[in-house]
Amino acid sequence: MKTYHFAVFIGRFQPYHNGHHHVITQGLAHAEKIIVLCGSAYLSPSHRNPWSFEQRKAMILNSFSKEEAQRIILLPLMDSPYNESLWVQSVQKAVSSVTQACNTQANIALLGNCKHHSGFYLNMFPQWQSIAVDSVENTNATALRTEYFSHADNFANSQKVFSRHAPTGTQQFFAQNFSQTAYDYIFAEHNFVIEHKKQWQVAPYPPVFVTVDAVVIQSGHILLIKRKNRPGQGLAALPGGFLDQYESLQDACIRELHEETELNLPETLLRSCITRSHIFDDPYRSARGRTITHAFLIELPACENLPKVTGSDDAEKAFWMPLGEINPEKLFEDHYFIVTHLLGG
Repeated sequence: MKTYHFAVFIGRFQPYHNGHHHVITQGLAHAEKIIVLCGSAYLSPSHRNPWSFEQRKAMILNSFSKEEAQRIILLPLMDSPYNESLWVQSVQKAVSSVTQACNTQANIALLGNCKHHSGFYLNMFPQWQSIAVDSVENTNATALRTEYFSHADNFANSQKVFSRHAPTGTQQFFAQNFSQTAYDYIFAEHNFVIEHKKQWQVAPYPPVFVTVDAVVIQSGHILLIKRKNRPGQGLAALPGGFLDQYESLQDACIRELHEETELNLPETLLRSCITRSHIFDDPYRSARGRTITHAFLIELPACENLPKVTGSDDAEKAFWMPLGEINPEKLFEDHYFIVTHLLGG
């Protein structure tokens, strides 16, 4: 008889590799069912998060026998980089959605390795027991992604990395379900980041970049741009950019707003409508390197007709989007979380 009704395993699985597989396999030996919470769900594709929840779900379930897969419950888990309590709440709700069907009090344990940095969450759920699982091998998802997206000259050859470091479900996915077009997009992003970082190789220490972003709201709409350049080419984003050496943060925000959207409103009006600002400093928020952004919420008075905007500078186009239509899978980097944080979501 299994020791636990449920074991919980949280990860990004970008991609699902032998280390992850070892943890779940060990969990199946201790629990009747495994609840796998797949983090970074619903994000736009990037070098750090190239594969969707559904793609990672296929990698995982196809790595087990039919009988084993029936004991694995996979759920998407939305990130919450600027509100740890909200993230914990999301984990609790996801687990509850599965366990509440039990007639008796469910016996729950967390799976993980407390010695590994990715096991930071093991101490955040004291109401659950824990199952310590040692790493089976020194497999690193970041290293796998880097190696995989370093073979633009031979797409098929790039898949060989998974034959050494990933289970059958992951190997099958890359052999059958990941297209050359999808690969090329991430490769281009990956290559851009590498070339960008070469500019700073001679610096005595890694640089820290400072940027600004404008969250402009009017009559239930938000002002966005379509990115013209990499990274995130083609994605929707907040108007913003890098701080010039001799300007204040607020000055930089207004300047970038005008440069990228040509919003024809007086600067004095825009400044008077700033209702809130916040610093967003998640260490992984930008692939270009450590980038700290200062976002300003600009709430314009309601009007019958939204101001005309035109994409300019680094923006292919500028447009107003109803707040209810914001899709995190179409937004650049952490811009979805910036918007929801400033709007109180």
